[in-house]
Amino acid sequence: MSSPYLDDRHIAALEKLVSDTDEVEESNVPRVVPMYVKEAPCAPHEHPLEFTYVYSFFLRPSGKFDPVEYAQYVQQIAAVRSVEQFWSVYRHIKRPCDIGEKVDVHFFKKGIKPVWEDEANIKGGKWILRLKKGLSSRIWENLLLAMAGEQFVVGDEICGAVCSVRNQEDIVSLWNRTADVAITTRIRDTLRRVLNLPVNAVMEYKRHDECLKYAYN
Repeated sequence: MSSPYLDDRHIAALEKLVSDTDEVEESNVPRVVPMYVKEAPCAPHEHPLEFTYVYSFFLRPSGKFDPVEYAQYVQQIAAVRSVEQFWSVYRHIKRPCDIGEKVDVHFFKKGIKPVWEDEANIKGGKWILRLKKGLSSRIWENLLLAMAGEQFVVGDEICGAVCSVRNQEDIVSLWNRTADVAITTRIRDTLRRVLNLPVNAVMEYKRHDECLKYAYN
């Protein structure tokens, strides 16, 4: 597998994200990594999404790492504009429970970077759900389906989602534009419904401006 966009370390990481049921060969790359800067238009038979979404991932660099440099290490996997494109990419990416190393997987609206300081994110925040190992795959899939299907009904408030695979737990978060109580409460309630969370599930909301202050101090 070769790519002019990724170095060897990120190619190795991407191969680990690809389902074991598919051989990672040069001929397979257009399905697994169909676009880096170009987008495939919707075919006449396809069902367009309201927004174009971009899959990407972050692999922590070796050695000392400054969180404010996060964006430099984000690598795009694919952009999807239709239901059919969504599934064609999703079915070739390993589920969070099957990813063996620390990695962040992103699913964001086109034009929004998965970083706190992005213009669309800076005045907002994220709902965070910490999960025991083995539970994140179902939660992640249901969240992506709810986003692609525009089930949150909060206008353009939803920015994207992140699944952070860690050693002891997985962390799923949903990012939005405005840290307004009424908006975030509505998003939280919809999250509980679409993810079928128990009433005692603990969810935490963090503002991105506060995260930035902490990162710089």
